[in-house]
This record gives sequence, C-alpha cells and structure tokens, in this order.
Amino acid sequence: MHDTLINYINSRVSRPLALDEIEILKNNFVHRKIKKRQAFLQEGEISNYMGFLVKGAMKKYSIDAKGTEHIMSLYIEGWWVGDRESFAKITPSAFNIEACVDTDLLILTKNAAEEVFSLPIMNELTRRLDENYSYASQKRINAALSMTAEERYNMLIDSYPEFTQRFTQQLIASYLGITKETLSRIRSRAVKK
Repeated sequence: MHDTLINYINSRVSRPLALDEIEILKNNFVHRKIKKRQAFLQEGEISNYMGFLVKGAMKKYSIDAKGTEHIMSLYIEGWWVGDRESFAKITPSAFNIEACVDTDLLILTKNAAEEVFSLPIMNELTRRLDENYSYASQKRINAALSMTAEERYNMLIDSYPEFTQRFTQQLIASYLGITKETLSRIRSRAVKK
C-alpha cells in the first residue's frame, strides 16, 4: 500500500526518498478503507485528514439551497483528497467528500502532517503539487467562463480520458456545470462525428 505513495513521490521530486524518509512516511500515513457512498468529510466538519487515493474514486461536492449537488472535484488513483482550507485553517468545511466506489486511502492526520512536511523533500513535492493545482484551477475557471459546454467536455476528456469509465454521466455533467441531458446530447454529437 505504501509503495504506491513512495513511487508517486519518487516520480515527482528531484531525488529518490531516503530510507529514513520512507520510514517517516510509513509511520504517518495510515491505511483506511471507505465503502461506496461513505463520507470521508461532511460539510460543516473540520477536515482532520488529508488522503492519498491508492485505489478507487471519490468526489468533492457541495449542495445548494435547492438540494442540487455541485461537483467541485473528482479524484482517482494517485490523487490527493481533502479540503485543504479546512485542514490548514482548522475551519468547518464547505464541502462533502464521498467515495464513488469502494476506496483505499492512505490518510494523514494534522499531527502526522507536521512531521511529514518537516521533510525538505515533502516541501518540494508540495510546491510542485501547489503549482499544478494552481494551473489546473486557472484552466478550469477559464473554461467555465469562456468555453461552450461541448468544449469543456472535450477538454475534460482530453485531460482525463479515464473519467468516462470511472464516473457516471451525472457526476461528469455536474462537474462541467451542465445537465445530464446536455451531456448526453454532446456525447451523441461526438459519436456521430
């Protein structure tokens, strides 16, 4: 289980993890299974964990006053899961995070995070992840403001082709900010091309 995390980190930093660093990671990241539809975090709770998704798929969402679910993020293997703001600031989360299928995570508590992120190599990883998150956020905001629904769908499929196999049309539609029916029409047009 930890090998997946170690390989992930080694592929994204300037040097391989040292044995003592690997030991610190193994001592601080704890395996947790989450069943399909089980919550990892609920709106209003303080996020006490961040997770590394080893196997499965998850979603982060909010629910508006009408009861409509709005997907903020979709997660698959090799992605970090959590509400960073709630975790860092120790404030109630505005989001729910839930498993879409039975899921395996390696979780990190707030206390464990202090030891893990005292490692310079983890600061390097965090900096790179923050940069990538910033780029992806800008890209998604720009797409929402300036692209058609079809263009947003095509961008999503180009960037994450596995999403169509891992998430329902309803979840993908919500992530794109469109209805399931609109997504169905877009997909039908794509098949006809």
